[in-house]
Amino acid sequence: MSYLVAVPEMLASAALDLDNIGSTITAANAAAAAPTTAVLAAGADEISAAVAALFTGHAQAYQWLGAQAGAFHSQFIQALTGSGSAYAAAEAANASPLQTAAQELLAVINTPTQTLLGRPLIGNGADGAPGQAGGDGGLLYGNGGNGGTSTTAGVAGGDGGAAGLIGNGGAGGGGGAGALGGNGGAGGWLFGQGGAGGNGGTATLAGGAGGAGGVGGSAGLWGTGGAGGNGGFGALNLAGDGGAGAGGGDGGSGGWLYGNGGVGGTGGTGGIGLQGASGGDGGAGGGAGVWGTGGVGGNGGTGGIGLDGVAGHIGGGNAGNAGNGGTGGSGGLLIGNGGDGGHGGTGGGGGRGINGADGGHGGDGGNGGAAGSAGLLFGDGGTGGHGGAGFGGGNGSGNPIGGQGGNAGVAGNGGAGGSAAMLFGNGGAGGNGGSGGDGGHGGNSALSVPGSIGGDAGAGGTGGSAGKSGLLFGAGGAGGQGGGGGTGGDGGDCAGANIGGDGGAGGAGGLGGNGTDGGWLYGNGGGGAGGQGGDGGHGGSPVGFDGKSGVGGDGGDGGNARIIGNGGNGGNGGNGGVGSTDGDGGQGGAAGLLFGQPGSMGT
Repeated sequence: MSYLVAVPEMLASAALDLDNIGSTITAANAAAAAPTTAVLAAGADEISAAVAALFTGHAQAYQWLGAQAGAFHSQFIQALTGSGSAYAAAEAANASPLQTAAQELLAVINTPTQTLLGRPLIGNGADGAPGQAGGDGGLLYGNGGNGGTSTTAGVAGGDGGAAGLIGNGGAGGGGGAGALGGNGGAGGWLFGQGGAGGNGGTATLAGGAGGAGGVGGSAGLWGTGGAGGNGGFGALNLAGDGGAGAGGGDGGSGGWLYGNGGVGGTGGTGGIGLQGASGGDGGAGGGAGVWGTGGVGGNGGTGGIGLDGVAGHIGGGNAGNAGNGGTGGSGGLLIGNGGDGGHGGTGGGGGRGINGADGGHGGDGGNGGAAGSAGLLFGDGGTGGHGGAGFGGGNGSGNPIGGQGGNAGVAGNGGAGGSAAMLFGNGGAGGNGGSGGDGGHGGNSALSVPGSIGGDAGAGGTGGSAGKSGLLFGAGGAGGQGGGGGTGGDGGDCAGANIGGDGGAGGAGGLGGNGTDGGWLYGNGGGGAGGQGGDGGHGGSPVGFDGKSGVGGDGGDGGNARIIGNGGNGGNGGNGGVGSTDGDGGQGGAAGLLFGQPGSMGT
């Protein structure tokens, strides 16, 4: 039995291609007709005339054959086009009654619930107009409509529509300039994902704050929570403070029975200004239900940059601090891993002074978010978020008296690791501390006054504490590594007879987080390393004193084993800057009572 599939669109496309080929051949024949059908004799003799007549006759015969082929080509294209139209008409005739019958049947089913409850029984909700909420999906089956993105400043985005029994929630619409993002719609009661929250609007008015991200929609019985929307950016302000970045939206909760929590949104970046603005905090990850993994916390936003000095405001602007990372969501009530904490944002850079003014201070890094804890029976704790780096201070300027370099921002601390399940599971690792920023350089002096001192560097962030292991089985979490201290700014040079400026102090290394103990029956302990101290800045010429270097951070202590298991190794202390003290190593953890090796002490 033969089987034939005819696609009207493909037949129409083939006819168009053939028509283009025919047009090309016809144009080529027409171009060749004039020089080939009237060949001139090379001379006045009979042979030349005979040769010319022969070629001319061949050319004329070719043109006659080409015209016949062109006519057949046109007839073939007409037949192919007619066939495609006939197939399309036949499909339309066959499909129209079926579609009409299906629509009529669906209208009969949906009309009672639409009239009584304002929503259909089966079908997707309509997408919202700008700034308006999306429609709810059908009570039995259907996705919620997406919220409309606002196009008007200060007007929030529309919320996503909720699903019914089965279906996904609609996504929230983006907020207008400086306005909130819409919240995501809830997933189906039985099955479906929560809708994502809309992004907050970026501010447009000078110094305006961004809008917060929308919250992700929660799932029903089975499904993943929606992601939180990102926070909007703060606005630039050339004549004042920048606008603050907004926080990210929280992730939606996972399904009651099974499903992962939604991811938290990222915090918005702070606006640039004469004083930089702070970045927004990351949104928290959504928690799981009975079984599932907690959502990851959103990352903190970057701090705004301080502008360089300008007329009337000659000192460099201080930068904005970064946003903190969001906390990770909790794992399922019975089974599931905790969500990781979000990372802290990076601090903004300080502005440079002019006309002998001081540089602005760098922004502090955001703290890492704490990780979520695991469920009651099985699951590992989440990893804490890393602390954000502090940014460098702005350089002081010279001419005629040097300005002092700006101090760097302090680094953010690492987030705590999540605790494991009560029975079985490993504790989560603590997040690493961020790196401290470098101090700004002091400005050079052209007069017989000392050169300006360099800015002090930022200290490294402390490593996050580790999460606890399971009560019976599981390894203790490792403490986070301490962040390295920044380098002090160089002192300014002096062109006169006076001395150069002193260098800024180097930042101290962050402390390493302590490891936690292993499970009662079996499990190894954890440990954490200290951060490296920063070098002091170089003194200016002539004979400026170098800055004091930062000390190294102490290593964290290793966790103990209980019955069976090895003790955790103590973390190594960080190296101090040039001429400074190294950090002490952490104590090793004790071995298990029945079997195991003790942890070694850090160096």
